[in-house]
Amino acid sequence: MQMNRHGQDGCQMGRLVLAVLASGQGSNLQAILNAIAEGRLLANVAVVISDKEHAKVLSRAREADIPAIFIHPGAYATRDGYDAALVEALNRYPIMLGVMAGYMRLVTPLFVEAYRDRLINIHPSLLPAFPGLHPQRQALQHGVKVSGCTVHFVDEEVDHGPIIAQRAVPVIEGDTEETLTRRILEQEHRLLPEVLQCFAAGRVGLVTAGGSRRSVFISES
Repeated sequence: MQMNRHGQDGCQMGRLVLAVLASGQGSNLQAILNAIAEGRLLANVAVVISDKEHAKVLSRAREADIPAIFIHPGAYATRDGYDAALVEALNRYPIMLGVMAGYMRLVTPLFVEAYRDRLINIHPSLLPAFPGLHPQRQALQHGVKVSGCTVHFVDEEVDHGPIIAQRAVPVIEGDTEETLTRRILEQEHRLLPEVLQCFAAGRVGLVTAGGSRRSVFISES
């Protein structure tokens, strides 16, 4: 069994340096910034990047004096071209971990390989259930009694990589997509900073066994 304690040495020497990728309101970015300000997360957000020019996440970043970069998808003929520009932008910063927090573009193998084992995503379902778009709607359509959110490593498949942590949310009778989304988002705001602090403390790694990989929390001892 081989253990890959990626990023631990760097994390133990100082604060975890993050890049946040997002397409929308940026409430998970705000949860990260709040946790940093309150001393619950030993990290710095070095840069925020969005594929949406007027996304609120960019204004949140600017208000916090964090570099906020819009990369226009229309400027690139292919997804690989876009992701190559994304990698180039990120490489200007000493990033230890990339965080996809409501980033709605599908990333290419080119991007995954550039940040292999240093890229995580938060998704509003209990993966592997309901990957892709509108997972809250999918949950309601299937009549499940429990939904939630998942933080996982990113690989080449959509919402598929090794799971780091999950938080369950009950589905209440009469729930709509909007009410369920709101309650799941509340848990996202709690879970994501907690997971990032585990990275900062060097407690998250990947264990390889029998040719397959699964994510684990590594004990502090």
